[in-house]
Amino acid sequence: MRLLLIEDDAALVETLCRDLVTAGYAVDVAQNGIEGEYMGNESGYDVAVLDLGLPRRSGLEVLKNWRRADNRLPVIVLTARDAWHERVDGFQAGADDYLGKPFHPEELIARINALMHRAHQQPPGLLQTGGLVLDEARQVVTTAAGNKVDLTGTEFRLLRYFLLNPGRVLSKSSLAEHVYDFDSDKGSNVIEVYVRRLRKKLGEELIETRRGQGYVFRGTP
Repeated sequence: MRLLLIEDDAALVETLCRDLVTAGYAVDVAQNGIEGEYMGNESGYDVAVLDLGLPRRSGLEVLKNWRRADNRLPVIVLTARDAWHERVDGFQAGADDYLGKPFHPEELIARINALMHRAHQQPPGLLQTGGLVLDEARQVVTTAAGNKVDLTGTEFRLLRYFLLNPGRVLSKSSLAEHVYDFDSDKGSNVIEVYVRRLRKKLGEELIETRRGQGYVFRGTP
């Protein structure tokens, strides 16, 4: 899953990027409101974490502009813990959740995961689709036969996106946009390599190839 972090506190950005990548997110960073708004209007992001106190353009203005443009990107706003009016303004502008500073990165990650589950109409907790159960905290998948399979970081991100979008035709370019950050190699052959790895670990029948279109996650019959 690909995340846009819009925050100007360099120390906080460094900490959050490390923890979010460990949690299985590809992260791009904007350090001011103008850059963040532009990046958020680009396709490929699954969620944005938006600080309201940004230079050049406030986070609240960024959020209002997104919603006016019918950009429905899920957004978690970051506010000062005692600034209740900012939280109200954020919700009225279209925020999906908020978190007051200071906070523990683990809480932010939990809120992001919960928001992703809601956005894809999945129940909270473990991600279960097509006979597979994905433990997002441990990045381990349990098969229908009860076998536990460890995943690499990229395998985890790719499988999670498949599980959140069962039955949908997903192009290679779309998968790359949601699995990798801006600076990564997004070549279609890279996606093919990781699809083959998932099939080898979990079964050939789980992911169907649609020639000229991409892939469809089918799960077990």
